[in-house]
Amino acid sequence: MPCKSTKSKLKDTLDKVFSEYIRLRDVREDGTFICISCNNGFPYEVSDCGHYISREHMSTRFSEENCNAQCITCNRHNSGNIEGYRRGLIRKYGESTVLSLESAKYQINKMSEADYREKISHYRQEVRRLKLEKGWINIKDSK
Repeated sequence: MPCKSTKSKLKDTLDKVFSEYIRLRDVREDGTFICISCNNGFPYEVSDCGHYISREHMSTRFSEENCNAQCITCNRHNSGNIEGYRRGLIRKYGESTVLSLESAKYQINKMSEADYREKISHYRQEVRRLKLEKGWINIKDSK
């Protein structure tokens, strides 16, 4: 089996860091989140980074509006619960944002290795910032 390309490895890394950012962004002070699709509360530990427009579409794969905390049941077992997801997006961002996401779905977005590295760096900083804000790490632990 051939080795993964550098770009492919960078995409995998960005997927992980971006997912952590989205889940941390959406967690509340009490350590729970509200699933974008079913509107129920769950502990952070069982959150997924759900995508309204599938991850296969690079134009929206790393869109912060397209990605939201979602429960495992909706994301993995109910095919994303897309109808509920759409309603949740309208509640959170408004219908114009949802329509923009839906129209952006087929736009071409090719990322370079430099693009991936830049986004990885940005979202690592954001994860660190959110963990500090939420008191999940101390300043001395964040270096």
